[in-house]
Amino acid sequence: MASAPEDPVGFKPIDGGWGWVVVFGAHISIGFAYSLPKALSIFFKEIQDDLGTSFSEIALISSVMLAAVYGGGPVSSLLVNRYGCRTVVMVGGLMSGLSVAAASLATSISFLYLFVGIIGGCGLAFNLNASVTIISKYFLVRRPLANGLAMAGSPVFLCGLAPLNQYLLNMFGWRGSLLIIGGLMLNSCVAGALMRPAGSPPVRSLAGEQKEMEKKTGFRSCVKNVQTFMDLSIFKDRGFVIYIIGNVMFFFGAYAPFLFLAEYAITQGVDDYSAAFLLSIVGFVDIFTRPATGLLASCKWIRLRIQYLFSFAVILNGLSHLLCPLLNGYFYLVVYAILFGWSFGMVFALIFECLLDLIGIQRFPSAVGLVTIIECFPVLVGPPAAGFLVDVLQDYKYLFFMCGTVILTGGVFLLVMNIYNYHQVCPEEATIDLEQNRKNSENPDQVTKRDSENVTEPAEPNAETGYPEFLFY
Repeated sequence: MASAPEDPVGFKPIDGGWGWVVVFGAHISIGFAYSLPKALSIFFKEIQDDLGTSFSEIALISSVMLAAVYGGGPVSSLLVNRYGCRTVVMVGGLMSGLSVAAASLATSISFLYLFVGIIGGCGLAFNLNASVTIISKYFLVRRPLANGLAMAGSPVFLCGLAPLNQYLLNMFGWRGSLLIIGGLMLNSCVAGALMRPAGSPPVRSLAGEQKEMEKKTGFRSCVKNVQTFMDLSIFKDRGFVIYIIGNVMFFFGAYAPFLFLAEYAITQGVDDYSAAFLLSIVGFVDIFTRPATGLLASCKWIRLRIQYLFSFAVILNGLSHLLCPLLNGYFYLVVYAILFGWSFGMVFALIFECLLDLIGIQRFPSAVGLVTIIECFPVLVGPPAAGFLVDVLQDYKYLFFMCGTVILTGGVFLLVMNIYNYHQVCPEEATIDLEQNRKNSENPDQVTKRDSENVTEPAEPNAETGYPEFLFY
């Protein structure tokens, strides 16, 4: 009877036990990785006044950090394969915590780019990728639930960090606040310590010694990993190209509203704590939106049209930003924050599921690597472009118009092109079937012989779940 999928050391996922402790650790490390670049915006105005920088220069801090988080994914994967998840998370927590604490000594904006953006961002990338990887080693049947609980760290931490940063800023200034936040981020090292390797070391055997010999061929291993992450043939897939174009437009405008929302609210007469609380509202709504969207996407009728649901979420996000400058008063800003959190949560609940739906599980690892690398560029350029707009026009509302317009255009593009792609794929598949039937009718003897050779035994049920193995693909 077939066994459940095993990891490289021959350990079968236990779907519980110590795995839930690992999920708690992943919740912490993922929470810091996704929420910190957004919550740092609370300090931007004070840093700008102290260091004498422009809006575009100050926004580049979070842009560099986010680009490092996205771009560091492939490097983190290689380190996880070589050193294990526990080591990588602990090193990442040490890098990000010490770099943010050291940034409290900054005398120039370039110092912040290096320590907060590059070093801190790379540390967060190590935390993020290794945390997602370790969950797959502990869970199989309950993996969606475990991943959902771990990824919920992003909105949960955003809810807490935004008002905490405002309190620290009022009490200790931006330098003291960065020192304290850096110390808090060292808790990622504790989270990493919880991520003990799944299972016990296997008994040494001839096969094990052979695997160790293969690991020593480092150059071949590196080449293989590079080929895995850089499978450029995937760009021949029309659906993937449509997905990438729409995603680039979304990520160009996705993060700038996070960075400037609090400052925009203050210019509208809102007090500091209430302005920071708007980010908490976005995070709070995001907490409930992601699992609700996952349940909705699991419905049979929606599942077949998940690309349309994703397009709707992107369009809704763009419309929310376009409405923001037209609304006056704190009540309407709260309404905007709710719409923002709702649409943002929907997009990120569907973004990888849509990619998997388009390209299939076999090419999914390569596609994820390429997508994260490509997304670095709009993430790096978008917030500084929005800041430049504020520098020139001296008004925050135009950055919301810019972000909303770009995202809305991307959403409409995704909707129209997905409809087009769907109607093109169906005739193409029908043509392939007709061609195959024609060949079969011309060579009936060969077809009969080939079918008789391909007769296999029925798939045995999985030992862990009771379902046939092919149902997991």
